[in-house]
Amino acid sequence: MSGTLFIVATPIGNLEDLSPRARQTLADVDLIAAEDTRHTGRVLLHFGVKTRLLALHDHNEADRTATVIAELQSGKSVALVSDAGTPLISDPGYRLVQAAHEAGMTVSPIPGPSALTAALSVAGLPTDRFCFEGFLPAKKKARQDVLASLASESRTLVFYESVHRVGKCLHDMIDAFGADRSVFIGRELTKLHEQGSFATLGVLHEQVVSGEIASKGEFVIVVAGNCASKESSLEVDQLVVELSGKLPDKEVARIVARVTGEKRNSIYKRLLDLGRG
Repeated sequence: MSGTLFIVATPIGNLEDLSPRARQTLADVDLIAAEDTRHTGRVLLHFGVKTRLLALHDHNEADRTATVIAELQSGKSVALVSDAGTPLISDPGYRLVQAAHEAGMTVSPIPGPSALTAALSVAGLPTDRFCFEGFLPAKKKARQDVLASLASESRTLVFYESVHRVGKCLHDMIDAFGADRSVFIGRELTKLHEQGSFATLGVLHEQVVSGEIASKGEFVIVVAGNCASKESSLEVDQLVVELSGKLPDKEVARIVARVTGEKRNSIYKRLLDLGRG
């Protein structure tokens, strides 16, 4: 009988955030595949867990996946952990999980801490719909291109950023989104020197540059969506609803596209969503 692959969330800062179930799982499995065995080893030592460790990170995941699958096929249970938070969320592991599914293995989540959800919960921005972008490209032009493509995105945007690039990232966000866009910056969430700041991009960029927001630790940046896009989307929906009962779909799409500038394919999709397709 095959073993189970457990995807175990670990603390993003405060070790007391490790759930009792996660702690027990880490103690019970035969092997822990860890992004950084030294870091995870220290966490395990704190909780008195002595399970065998295997390094699995971005640079060796392709090779180590076969090793872990073989362990599972032999009936052993394996836990996958990242350095902090929930594995696969801007961390290694999707190749392993995909391979486990393809091999017919059981993959079970042990949920817990995540910098993504922690930041969203305290950001004070809409969370019913959001877009997680992870880490932006390190090179300026590539980063600017990604941000430009997100300028009209109406959903709340969430980014991870390193201490070395947070100032440059906020500067590029101002260029793409405007200095008045609302933003929350979470620094060192759940750690001793946790800091959360809510203002506009312009204000928080100045605070980072001045050192009021310390350039230390790890950052989560939560940016408000484009309100203009939301209003435009609402206008399109209102027109579609008003006209759909009076005109053929093709004519509705033509008129709404001309009035709002929205693409016809997008309008047809709205018609389908309304049950008109």
